[in-house]
Amino acid sequence: MAVDDRLVLISADCHAGANHETYREYLDPSYRDEFDRWRGQYSNPFRDLTRGDRDRNWNDERRISELEADGVVAEVVFPNTIPPFFPTGAVVARPPLPEEYELRLAGLRAHNRWLAEWCAAHPERRAGIGQIFLNDIDDAIAEVRWCHANGLRGGILLPPVPDDMKHLAPLYTDSYDRLWQECAELGVVVNVHSGGTGLPDYGPGPAAGQIWIAELTFFSRRPLSHMLLGGAFERFPGLRFVLTESGCSWIPDLLAQLDGYHAQARRTGRIGELKYDEDALLPKPPSEYFARNCWVGASFPSPLEAASRHAVGLDRYMWGSDYPHDESTYPDTLLGLRRSFQDAEPEELRGILGGTAASVYGFDLDALQPHADRCGPTVADIRAPYDGPPAGNRSPAFSRA
Repeated sequence: MAVDDRLVLISADCHAGANHETYREYLDPSYRDEFDRWRGQYSNPFRDLTRGDRDRNWNDERRISELEADGVVAEVVFPNTIPPFFPTGAVVARPPLPEEYELRLAGLRAHNRWLAEWCAAHPERRAGIGQIFLNDIDDAIAEVRWCHANGLRGGILLPPVPDDMKHLAPLYTDSYDRLWQECAELGVVVNVHSGGTGLPDYGPGPAAGQIWIAELTFFSRRPLSHMLLGGAFERFPGLRFVLTESGCSWIPDLLAQLDGYHAQARRTGRIGELKYDEDALLPKPPSEYFARNCWVGASFPSPLEAASRHAVGLDRYMWGSDYPHDESTYPDTLLGLRRSFQDAEPEELRGILGGTAASVYGFDLDALQPHADRCGPTVADIRAPYDGPPAGNRSPAFSRA
């Protein structure tokens, strides 16, 4: 690859959703009266979903134009707006309680229907990620099948399980094996995205918000350990798992720690005072399952996060801009890439900026190349000197080490 060739940029982390008025049309008609009552009482807590640029979430012309101006020609699409009957945004809302489940499921299905139609308008550019709940495994499997049959090739968004929701089994148990088997057999990617879905309810105290943000990092990373140690990848070797917008520089240390525990328990049957039976230990070290079954969506990576690509694995690493969020590198993605990947080899860039995402989510690079030839950055563009953060851009890509 030459330094003046245009790179195909696929953001492995973007967000989209409909507004309330549009979602109403995708609801089962039997829920529309209830939706009208709910909508009349709901107040949206998010500035970016109430101000003038909120249509970035659904406006085809504006969205494609802005992404191309940023050098991006395709996107993996996580949810963003607030579906019917959800208390807050889909990547932040905790799983439903039993008494909430029927209405929340109706809202979730309305989002998935909208997303499938929205992605189908530009199928070569969008890999939409459908939503599921874990309250009822049969319902979850039905939704996986629907998403697969209706072109949502981004897979499904797995909601982590908060410890204080005792009606849901933890992810490390075998309670979800039928779901993992369905995903593995259909080739449906299982995604986890940083957010509040796995956090406990901290209540209304004055420090609750600060504790929530302080512990978000821990709970966002937790599903990886649960999936690795719970044996899901041993039982279902074809299962594909992606952890997005949770950083990645911590992963090599975690894998080394887990491998160390695994080796000691295999060798001695103990870790400290804890005794382990043979059937409680995985046949392979956790790092081997990661290298086979797991990928990382590295959103707005800092130089440290970018440098971690070698330890994580170049074939496991996918870049993302997080458009249209406030912490996105948009509209300065080229500067973000320049700051973090200036030393990358051309073949590395081709993989981490698009090739790996194409392999995981089924993008056709040949179909995307003509778009990239119009607006994609070159290797030379990324190697140009970085002269400081752009004014007004709040992305951590320009402030973290």
